[in-house]
Amino acid sequence: MSKKLPNQIPIFPLSGVIYFPETNLPLNIFEQRYLDLVNDAVGKDKLMGMIQMKKNDEVYKVGCLGKINDFQKSKDGRILINLIGLSRFEIIEEAKNSKLYREFRVNYNKFNLDSESKIEDIDTESVLEKAKTFLKKSGLLLNWKEFEKLDKTQKVNTLAMIAPITNEEKQKLLESVSLQEKAMTLKSIMSFYLHEVGFNNQTIQ
Repeated sequence: MSKKLPNQIPIFPLSGVIYFPETNLPLNIFEQRYLDLVNDAVGKDKLMGMIQMKKNDEVYKVGCLGKINDFQKSKDGRILINLIGLSRFEIIEEAKNSKLYREFRVNYNKFNLDSESKIEDIDTESVLEKAKTFLKKSGLLLNWKEFEKLDKTQKVNTLAMIAPITNEEKQKLLESVSLQEKAMTLKSIMSFYLHEVGFNNQTIQ
């Protein structure tokens, strides 16, 4: 990545939502603190971090930095934005501020691969086959024709983002450093649901 990423960033904590570098995340902003965050970010460098919330206002240790590449204000005061993922980060500590939203000091060292554009040469076929069964049994529809146009990294990341799994499992995928590790983790999570949970004791073929 040509430009140095900031070591202190505003954070939007949201449960059940993860996203990855080079993926899009549309957001509908209506709370005052996050309206402030987005307006400040747009006036500065357009950068903001997304991270999953735990209970009691705690956040997980790893999130993803995004750049606002679309910004629209609606008549009722909401802001609609789209974030494009840049790099995952690890939280060092919370930074004290007098704003309504929270800021954190972060570093990106663990996720240097995120800023390299090379595509890891891994076999994703077994993961995709498992995903087709898993999503079908979950009742989730995916446009597979469009999906096939994505590269391997985007395919695995997209499946990780949309899979109906727990927040902890989503976080495990977000924290998987390499694509290989992420694909294998996703496969094992889906296998668990298909074989152990059995989707209300349906017969799994």
